[in-house]
Amino acid sequence: MHTLIVVAHPESRSLSHSVAAQIAEGVSQSGAGHSFEIADLAAEAFDPRFTGADLAVHRKKAPPPADVAAEQARIDRADALVLVYPVYWWSMPALLKGWIDRVFANGWAFDFSLDTGLVKKLRHLRVHLVAIAGADARTYARHGYFGAMKTQIDHGIFDYCGACVVTSELLLESETQDPAFHLDAARAIGRNLFNASKRCEAVEAA
Repeated sequence: MHTLIVVAHPESRSLSHSVAAQIAEGVSQSGAGHSFEIADLAAEAFDPRFTGADLAVHRKKAPPPADVAAEQARIDRADALVLVYPVYWWSMPALLKGWIDRVFANGWAFDFSLDTGLVKKLRHLRVHLVAIAGADARTYARHGYFGAMKTQIDHGIFDYCGACVVTSELLLESETQDPAFHLDAARAIGRNLFNASKRCEAVEAA
């Protein structure tokens, strides 16, 4: 089983990168034959800008640019996709959102036309979301931020493409909590990644 871990943070020594590394460590510990790849969007200088070329792809008037096709191939090789990101303004950073805007394109992640309607093309993909937040649980509960994020990201993006969101975690109080607490949680997520994915299979079989 192969995991693609995508991290979106400009600093290589950030907690986001450490969490991604610990998830990878957990995947390595989870069983023989389990492998991973880490995609560091900032270090790789992925361009998140959705341009006219991307709009042509959306309209099925052009093939995807080389950088987008490379990212789609990465996901195609993976059994699980893990997104690790800091919460910016109660959502994901623009770098990661732009990666989704460009990579999860019409014709690859889904097909939509007036004739056929929506065809979800990523039903095989298992997604794990690990967001790193500075606020505490009371703040998220009081304002409904976590529910809003799940509606926007879990449902609005991945369910639209048919992908099953297995894990949707908030690692809270990142600026005041002992980092070891979050790193232990990240390692556990990695170890349980493929066991947790069986929940999607059970739901689909029901």
